[in-house]
Amino acid sequence: MNWNAFLVGMLPEHFLLAGLVLLIVWSIASDRGRGTAALSLACVAGAALSAAALGLQGFTGTPFSGQLSVTPAASLGKAVALALALPVLLLARDDHGDGGPLYPLLLSSLYGLVLMLGADSFLTLFLGLELMSLPVYVLVLLGDPQRRRATPSAEAALKYIVLGGAATATLLMGVSLLYGQGGTLALSIFARSLASSEPMAVTGAVLVLLAFFLKGAIVPFHTWAPDAYEGASVPITGYMAAIVKAGVLLAALRLFGEATLSLPMINLLALLPLASVVWGNLAAMRQPNLRRMMAYSSISHAGYLYLAFLGAGPGRFQSVLFYLLAYGVMTMLAFAAIPTNADDVQRDQLDGLKGLFHRQPYAALVIGLAMLSLAGIPPLPGFVAKFLIFREVMAAGHTMVAVFGLVGSYLGIYFYLRVIQYMFMSELPAPAEGRSPVRSAAIVASLLCLVPAIAVVVAPGWVMGGF
Repeated sequence: MNWNAFLVGMLPEHFLLAGLVLLIVWSIASDRGRGTAALSLACVAGAALSAAALGLQGFTGTPFSGQLSVTPAASLGKAVALALALPVLLLARDDHGDGGPLYPLLLSSLYGLVLMLGADSFLTLFLGLELMSLPVYVLVLLGDPQRRRATPSAEAALKYIVLGGAATATLLMGVSLLYGQGGTLALSIFARSLASSEPMAVTGAVLVLLAFFLKGAIVPFHTWAPDAYEGASVPITGYMAAIVKAGVLLAALRLFGEATLSLPMINLLALLPLASVVWGNLAAMRQPNLRRMMAYSSISHAGYLYLAFLGAGPGRFQSVLFYLLAYGVMTMLAFAAIPTNADDVQRDQLDGLKGLFHRQPYAALVIGLAMLSLAGIPPLPGFVAKFLIFREVMAAGHTMVAVFGLVGSYLGIYFYLRVIQYMFMSELPAPAEGRSPVRSAAIVASLLCLVPAIAVVVAPGWVMGGF
């Protein structure tokens, strides 16, 4: 063990682990568990700042040789994912209260995420992936405290567990084949197998890739993901859409490295993500509420992200991380501005958003900004992120894939603009519906998302230079 790398390079992990231990001790010592939200916020903020500092300083180290290492790229990925978790914790304070099992579960999931991003072997990767995923199943099951008896949270959690179990089984089968072929659990065996012609190596690499498609809800492995998004509470839906998605894509990015792809792998990485872009956008058009619509939106955005793997190795990291930042910030911005409602089932129904601009101008403007960015309207962050993705794909010589992806992205403009039409151009609802209370935590969460969004719009080159 390298003690300097362990103590300094793993500071984000230490912050999260210390926070988790303190939360468990505090929940045992205190009946009400007051202060757990603030403690969780402090620990996650400390972890995010330490990860950003390590990444910007170019710190490298190997705490556990062959199992875990710290690189600037991994640290920046951790910083982005952990920073996106701050709005989730603020929203959870309003929706779930100050206490309960939610905060230890969130920190456990984040710990698995950051562990996974530093993995050098499939053993550590699998451990981190399961530590990230298992708490999310319980978080979906928790649902919303105000609607637990009225919604299918248990069914949603069961479906999410089945999806996760299928992904885990597929990953383990692929890893076992790669180990049988190469005799090692090092992640480098995957990159070598991508260009191999050996049947066992190719089969193992395909199974590992399909496992990540399952985790990222790529078509046709997306079926129950929208049900899980709808059954969870709004903060947890945002967590799954933005942060779990970021963890899966960044782990896949570490797995691919700068590997050269064979033609069958190129076809697989082109066809399924393109199908996700088209189907996700088409299915989102028919959704009656914002949560399910954002679920299908996340399926289409996962397609864009996996298209980036067709690009050259050095450009993959910048384009994927920038996209995850832009997508995550805008997704969390939309969820932070959703008005409260005594009935959480009706909270994000599109009919309930009619005339929102006349009732809550700030919420309508923020959601509208998020919708326009997710649609890829210039000069918002979503446009810059998609531009980087398609630039990488075209630079790698896959011009037709970029054209089809661009055409598919136009389908998404309709349902994003439909939300804006409901909020700004529909008649004001009956006065009996009343005004939703303004939540200070939601405003702070939206401001945390607006700051990086404005930075990307004003100085995208400066933001990308940090990556």
